[in-house]
Amino acid sequence: MTDRLAEIEAALENVRSRIATACRTAGRSIDAVRLIAVTKTFPVEDAAILTDLGVTDLGENREQEAGPKAAELRELRPGASPRWHMLGHLQRNKARAVARWAAEIQSVDSDRLVDALDRAVRNARDAGDRAEPLDVLIQASIDGDPTRGGAPLDTLASLAEHVARSGELRLRGLMAVAPLTMTPAEAFGRLREAAERLREDHPEATEISAGMTGDLESAISCGSTCVRVGTALLGTRGLASP
Repeated sequence: MTDRLAEIEAALENVRSRIATACRTAGRSIDAVRLIAVTKTFPVEDAAILTDLGVTDLGENREQEAGPKAAELRELRPGASPRWHMLGHLQRNKARAVARWAAEIQSVDSDRLVDALDRAVRNARDAGDRAEPLDVLIQASIDGDPTRGGAPLDTLASLAEHVARSGELRLRGLMAVAPLTMTPAEAFGRLREAAERLREDHPEATEISAGMTGDLESAISCGSTCVRVGTALLGTRGLASP
């Protein structure tokens, strides 16, 4: 066993233990929360190790890094089929590229991005580059700060309707990052309330993506179904992959 494999294996065991403990504390099933391993700025070899250890969901923040990394991983581990998630802010001009590799995008925050993704997925399916529609989560801005990305809470309903009317996108739920001006419990409590309202009109939108290395326990206690963990698995960020 290499040093890096042993390091990641121990970190993964610790993160899974934290998730399990948080689920038990919240009276929830361990199976109710999935882990996305965030591999941004780390080499594809780390992503390969994670898949070797049974991780099935990988997340990236930048298309420029994610697209090549997904292709490299297919070469390194042709038998693996991880689901790649786009987590970071997505510009509309990157929609066509993302549609080729992403199983899910968690940062949808505008009608114009919905339209760009809908066209991109349709073109990718017509070209044979993908077989399925694209799962999307709407990124909710808990504090309404436009500089941090995300849709304000009072716009989520109309944006969700726009996604639902698209032909190639499937609305799965909401994603958010806790702002520094609130405690995680307060922020994720607001997100849970927004998700409950959303499900009244879109019962299929059951995902709540919330919680990272520092606040996953609070997120799980507030109903998160998906935690996005990077630092606790792979360490502090290195240089971005070329």
